[in-house]
Amino acid sequence: MKDHFRDYYPIGVAVSPRSLQGPEAAMILKHFNSLTPENAMKMGPIHPEENRYDWTGADAIVRFAQEHGLKVRGHALCWHEQTPAWLFTGADGKTVTREVLLQRLREHITAVVSRYRGKIYAWDVVNEAIADDSTKFLRESPWYTLCGEDFIAKAFEYAHAADPEALLFYNDYNTERPEKRERVYRLLKKLKDAGVPIHGVGLQGHWSIFEPSEKELRSALDRFSSLSLAIQFTELDVSIYRWEKFPRARRADESEAFTPALEAQQRQQYTRVFNIFRQYKNAITGVTFWNVSDRRTWLDEYPVKGRKNYPLLFDQQLQPKNVYYDVIGTVAR
Repeated sequence: MKDHFRDYYPIGVAVSPRSLQGPEAAMILKHFNSLTPENAMKMGPIHPEENRYDWTGADAIVRFAQEHGLKVRGHALCWHEQTPAWLFTGADGKTVTREVLLQRLREHITAVVSRYRGKIYAWDVVNEAIADDSTKFLRESPWYTLCGEDFIAKAFEYAHAADPEALLFYNDYNTERPEKRERVYRLLKKLKDAGVPIHGVGLQGHWSIFEPSEKELRSALDRFSSLSLAIQFTELDVSIYRWEKFPRARRADESEAFTPALEAQQRQQYTRVFNIFRQYKNAITGVTFWNVSDRRTWLDEYPVKGRKNYPLLFDQQLQPKNVYYDVIGTVAR
C-alpha cells in the first residue's frame, strides 16, 4: 500500500510490540512506512510510577522502525485517559497543586521526548482536550480543573524544548462534526496566535459506514487547512456499526456478521474518503490506520465489549479485503 501512496503521504499503522513478529511484522513491512505505538507511549504504560519509567514496549517499536527505515509518530504525551494513579495525587494523599502538576508534566514530556529525540518525527502532544459537551469549550479533565487552559500550551512548549526538530500535533476525534470542528479550530487558532510551537492537527478518523458525510469531511479539511497547519489522519478505521461514546454490554439481538451489504457500504465509505484525501493531497501529510487488520482491533472491545468489528483493509487472515483494492485504486486514476 505504501508504494501506491508514495507520491502522496506516508501510510502508517498503530502497533503493539506483539505485532512486530511473524506474519504481522512481514505484512507491516510490506504495506506501511510509518508506525504509531497504540498504547506503549501513553503516560500510564510508559510512566507507571513517579520515579519509574517502563521503556520496554516503546523501545521495541522504535528499534523495529529504525532497523527497517520506518517513520514513527509518538502518541500521546498528555491525555485525560490512561494516566497513572500517582499523577494527580501528592504523598499526603491530597490533590496536587497546579505548580506540581505542571512540573510533573514537564518532567514526563522531557524524559519521553528526549529519549527518542531524532527517532520520532512527530508527536501527538495533547490528545482530546475539547469537551464532548457541545456547550463547553474544553473537557473538564483533571488537567483542566487543576491547571486551566494553560496545560495545553505548556505541553507543546515542553515537547518543543525537548526536541526542536519534532513536528507537534494536537489530536482529537469527531473533528468533522460542525460543532466540534469549530471548537477545535478555535483552540488551534488560539495556540497559533499565541506563538505556541504547534505544527499540525491530527484528525483521528474513527468513522463508520454512516459518517462522516462528504460535505462534513471536505468542510473540515477546508477549515483546518486555512490555519496553515499540517493535517494528518492519525487513527483511521471505518466501523460497521453506528458511533457510540459510552461502553455498554452487547445486546442479545445484535448481529456481528460482516454481511455483503455491510461490506458494500464500507467499500463505498472508504472509497469516498480516499478520493477526498487525493484531492487534498497538498494539505495532508500522513494517514495512519488504527491497528493492522480485522484480526485484532480496539473496536472489538469498544464501545461494546466482545462484539466483533471489521473496520480495516485486511481481514482476519491478514489478507487484503476487496476494500483494499478500492483504496489503492483511488490513486491510480
